[in-house]
Amino acid sequence: MNNIDRYDAYIQTHIKEKDLLITQMEQYAEEYRIPIMESVGIESLIGLLRIQKPKQILEIGSAIGYSAIRIATALTETNVLTIERDVERYAKAVENIAESGLTKRIQIIEADALEIDLDKAYIETFDALFIDAAKGQYQRFFEKYTPFLNSNGVIYCDNIFMHGMVLREDADVPKRSRTMIRKLKEFTRWVMSHPEYDSVLLPIGDGLLIATKKQEIL
Repeated sequence: MNNIDRYDAYIQTHIKEKDLLITQMEQYAEEYRIPIMESVGIESLIGLLRIQKPKQILEIGSAIGYSAIRIATALTETNVLTIERDVERYAKAVENIAESGLTKRIQIIEADALEIDLDKAYIETFDALFIDAAKGQYQRFFEKYTPFLNSNGVIYCDNIFMHGMVLREDADVPKRSRTMIRKLKEFTRWVMSHPEYDSVLLPIGDGLLIATKKQEIL
């Protein structure tokens, strides 16, 4: 076990006990191999969002509703609009959101986030964008949805390390994942050098990239 793993294990011992629904969702995700944020990652994201205090969050990639429920539970003044294209995961997310009692503050859409048009029927602008969907499409998600960000908006991108695969040489990455990993690396370089955003890459969970819109100077 390296130091980062030891730190994560230590942090885990200080995470508050989770309620039954959250525990059940984590068990379901593990059993059916559905990717959800790691405990340290989601706790860190929630901490950052508590500082930011966004009123409206757009999440790309609902999965079974885990992150949306965790965020809405922790930030009681925040509304979440979340998009999921997988029919089965969408149905499970709807079920979980209903059980959480957060249907008034979490709106979920069954759609491909790259194809749907967000109009005023959903939301006009939002304060935070959370990208946690197809890793090879992160740049397309970023470019499509950042125009809807408010002037002080923040983008959070999960799985930037992709279980350590971004650290490997191309030949050492499984063939089925090589294109995705290349695109994820390209996206990371692109965002980190983007002239309109101040960005930071943090070794939290599976890698969390945070991009903050620069303030316009009048």
